[in-house]
Order: sequence, then structure tokens, then C-alpha cells
Amino acid sequence: MRNIILYIITVLVWGSTWLAIKYQLGSVDPMVSVIYRFGLAASLLMLFCYVKGLKLKFSLKEHLFMALLGTLLFSVNYWLVYVAELYLTSGLVAVLFSSIVFMNIANGSIFLGAAVEKKMMTGAGFGIIGIVMIFMPEIESFDLSDKGVFGLFIGFISVFLASLGNITSARNTKNKIPVIQANAFGMGYGTILLAVIALFLGKEFSFTVSMPYIGSLFYLSVFGSIIAFGSYLTLIGSIGADKASYTIMVVPVVALILSSFFEGYSWNFSAVLGLLLVIGGNFLALSKPRLSSF
Repeated sequence: MRNIILYIITVLVWGSTWLAIKYQLGSVDPMVSVIYRFGLAASLLMLFCYVKGLKLKFSLKEHLFMALLGTLLFSVNYWLVYVAELYLTSGLVAVLFSSIVFMNIANGSIFLGAAVEKKMMTGAGFGIIGIVMIFMPEIESFDLSDKGVFGLFIGFISVFLASLGNITSARNTKNKIPVIQANAFGMGYGTILLAVIALFLGKEFSFTVSMPYIGSLFYLSVFGSIIAFGSYLTLIGSIGADKASYTIMVVPVVALILSSFFEGYSWNFSAVLGLLLVIGGNFLALSKPRLSSF
């Protein structure tokens, strides 16, 4: 039951962040907004750890792995997603990110010695087909130009880094580094790295004093970063990076469902069939032949 709750929280919160991110786009550079997001999340998590008296002293090796987590999951990959979306539609980016399931299966096997389950592969295959069907109009309009190929390459690198971040989190959990503290330090290290990159690129650290921007920033920091990442990475430690990553496929589906209520998104036959494939693949990938952790 605990894992089911973590799964639902991850999917619903990240599915809703697509709406919140719209209020972050405007006068503030996207990279700077990401820095604000994870900087605030890291600060709040550190304060929470201090107030609760949680362990904050770790070895140099543990700090290095938390810094690696921050680099892979809370900074560089987010930056590359924004770069990719300069050349690709959000639908294509969603399709790219759905491949993280296969990457996690491969990387989990290589770096953690995790077993490769046939039903997980089959379920992931159904899910990716479903995602492709949902975003078929955007895929059909894709122009295989130099910019398009560059966008695909950058998007693929982003997904690969995120997958390595998932594996790093699984490794940290296996080595008894608590998820809350790992996220607090990881987001802190990731924020510092991204701030250095932003300064090197000459980004302006502006800020919009408005309720939509501040409200969405708070939502993305607290719910999208602290709660969702905490739930997701805890799920990775519990059921494995391969199964937990299926949430990434379900997230855009939830986002489109919310969009149909708030933005007038209209579902066609292909999208509905794709939705059913994603859901079916989800049950197949996460089902177990005997009662266990999920």
C-alpha cells in the first residue's frame, strides 16, 4: 500500500507541474527559474532536517555521491530539457523521456546487477507505443532538420543523465543514505552547479514579483521537487529504478487529462487508445506473480 501511495503522489504531482511551469515562463530565464526552484527546495529540506534533528554529517564519499545525484538529476538534465524544447515540441520530449524505462532497465542491470524482467520490458513497450499514439500529431509534424536532430540528441542526453541519476539514487539508498538528506544535499549541489553554468553563460538573475510566478515557484519547489522527488526516489529504493520509472510515462497522460479540464485539450481516438496502452502496460510492468512489495 505504501508503494502505491508513493506512486500515485509522484504521478499526480508531476502531472500537475506541467501547468505550474507555464507560469514560470516569461521574463525570467528558464535556467534561472530552475535554480530558484531547487535552491528553495534544498533550503526548505535542510531546514526540515535541522528542525527534525535528522543526520546531516556524512563522509566525503557519501557527499560525492550526493553531489553526483544533484548533478545528474537536479541540474544539468533539467537545463538540457529546456534546451531540447527550443527545438522540439513538448510531446516529442515526453516520448523521449518515456524511454527512461528501458534506460533504467539497462543501467540497473549494468551498474546494480538488477535482473531484467520480460514482463517489465513488454509493459514498457506497450507504454511507449501508447505515448507515441497520444502525441502522434506532434511526431508527424517533426522536421528532421539539423536543428531537429540536435534537439533529439540533447533530449536523449538529458534522459540518459536522468536515468543515471535514478541509478545513483538507488545506489545511495542501498548504501543507507536517507532519501530526504540525499535530496537536500543533492538539490543544494545541483543548484550551485547550475548557478555556475548560468553565470558562465551570462544569464540574468531577474525575478518576477507576481502571485502567479511566486505561487508556481513555491508549488514546484515544495510539491514538484520536495514531495514528488522524495516519493519517486523512495519508490526507486523500494521497487527498483526500472519499475519506478514507469511513472514518467504516466505523468504526461495525467498532464493531458488536466489540460482537458483547464486548457480545452480534446482527446481523439488515437490518444484514447494510447491512454489505454499506457495504463495496460503500467499494470503489466508493475504486476507481480506473488504478493510482494508493490
